[in-house]
Amino acid sequence: MTEPEEASINKEVDARQQKCPIPILWAKKALAGMDSGQVLRVLATDPAAVGDFRFFTQQTGHELLRQTEEAGEYTITLRKK
Repeated sequence: MTEPEEASINKEVDARQQKCPIPILWAKKALAGMDSGQVLRVLATDPAAVGDFRFFTQQTGHELLRQTEEAGEYTITLRKK
């Protein structure tokens, strides 16, 4: 995984306080409106999001750039294929 710079984030989805599968569904909707190569950051608080996004990127071909956790908040950064 590579770390994108803050300026390279094209869109952000705030899915905090949402349970699976909402973070994935909102990310999928956001990605549908983005161009290939653009970067999406997803904020989530559901610990299941980490595995869900790993699986999602394997299935869809989008690139998982970074996953971090701080104080129970997960930040997932993806690049659209």
